[in-house]
Amino acid sequence: MKINEIKCKDGGERLDVFLAANIDGLTRSAAQRLIEGGRVTHGSDVLRKNRRTSPGEIYTVTRDDPEDPVAAPQDIPLDIVFEDADVVVVNKPRGMVVHPAPGHPDGTLVNALLFHCGGSLSGIGGVRRPGIVHRIDKDTSGLVIAAKNDRAHLALAGQFLTKTLKREYDAVVCGVVKADSGTIAAPIGRHPEDRKKQYAYASGSAFSTRPAFQVKASQQSKALQQSKASRPAVTHFNVVARFSGYTHVYCRLETGRTHQIRVHLAHIGHPVLGDMVYGRKKPEFGLVGQCLHASKLRFVHPSTGEAMELFAELPGYFTDVLAKLRTK
Repeated sequence: MKINEIKCKDGGERLDVFLAANIDGLTRSAAQRLIEGGRVTHGSDVLRKNRRTSPGEIYTVTRDDPEDPVAAPQDIPLDIVFEDADVVVVNKPRGMVVHPAPGHPDGTLVNALLFHCGGSLSGIGGVRRPGIVHRIDKDTSGLVIAAKNDRAHLALAGQFLTKTLKREYDAVVCGVVKADSGTIAAPIGRHPEDRKKQYAYASGSAFSTRPAFQVKASQQSKALQQSKASRPAVTHFNVVARFSGYTHVYCRLETGRTHQIRVHLAHIGHPVLGDMVYGRKKPEFGLVGQCLHASKLRFVHPSTGEAMELFAELPGYFTDVLAKLRTK
């Protein structure tokens, strides 16, 4: 059983619309089914879907937990960068999903780790994500760290919160970035019209070239709610090399929001090459997916306290693009 309690700030919105905007992964139709099933209450009152929200009210939403599929070990080759009794760091290839999800029941990094590590993966992530401390997108290559026991998992998760675990990425972006370096500080939340996408809601960057998102009048209330639900996100970047119409940049994450680098670079008018979700809608240079690689990982070892710094060289697809750009 999963229970969400959401407090309304502004009011005046249909209850189903409000819930869909404020609960991750909940669609409006699913919210309507929960309301119709008596799963949404205010105090002791069972609510109806056409109810309008009121400021200060707290809505309790009760949902059944979805059954997580149990990931099975699969003999899939792994590029192990570092491994000991506490952690394993893998250079994930582009195209591999990190853990089982709808549409990707197997063939994931978790399936491969279960085979490689046997029973020695932390259980904090549940049966679907054992050992997984953080994720990168399917079509992003590079370093991913997994924990082999709960103690290591908690220590690494704590480093994410205190920002002592650092992740750095190489990317090729569309357009020529004029500034040699910069910081993009723009909160990220769910896109106001497309729930599968993320969106940078405010420009905290001196380099932003994109205008504010324009929404229909009927969508303004929802967009406002989602804007308020956005979370702080900061990305630092440095230019590595400039080409005709493209730039190789190096990015350092200060926060870890979903699709953060892709959203932030698109926000300043330089989407990642090959990113057809946030950038250009056609493939270039024969790419399948975005030209984005998690190339460096820094953390404190959970047992020894040693400062670890690990690297993953640029993969073939990335160096092929750079070679083509040099001769373009």
